[in-house]
Amino acid sequence: MKVILLEDVKSLGKKGEIVTVSEGYARNFILPKKLGLEANSKNLNDLKLKKQNEEKIARKKKEDAQEYAKEMSSKEVTVKIKVGDNGRLFGSVSTKEIAAEARAQCGLDIDKKKIQLEEPIKNLGVYQVKVKLHPEVTGELKVKVVQA
Repeated sequence: MKVILLEDVKSLGKKGEIVTVSEGYARNFILPKKLGLEANSKNLNDLKLKKQNEEKIARKKKEDAQEYAKEMSSKEVTVKIKVGDNGRLFGSVSTKEIAAEARAQCGLDIDKKKIQLEEPIKNLGVYQVKVKLHPEVTGELKVKVVQA
């Protein structure tokens, strides 16, 4: 019997896959626990439409992330911090500070967890900071560190 899985089933398959199982396994386990549906023409058509809709939504999210990355690349964020001798900072500039300043100065709503610092910022200057907006889209934000 062919079954469309509605959830991931261990050792059988992932959500959305069409698998062949014995009739007893389907009737006694998969169908009663709502882990899958019988693969008839109506259910197959519904699955196809659902996948098309999910792809459309995913494509829209990616396009939005690309637009946001373009907008972000044209902005500059200034972070003011206390400085010791030789232009060295007391501590370093954190992603939390960068996200807060981006929100305050440019109106960019960036999650601090999405900001990727290759190495801690411990000196004054201008830095290009990468921001992961989408699994396939990474934007850059210019961060200027100045003395407070």
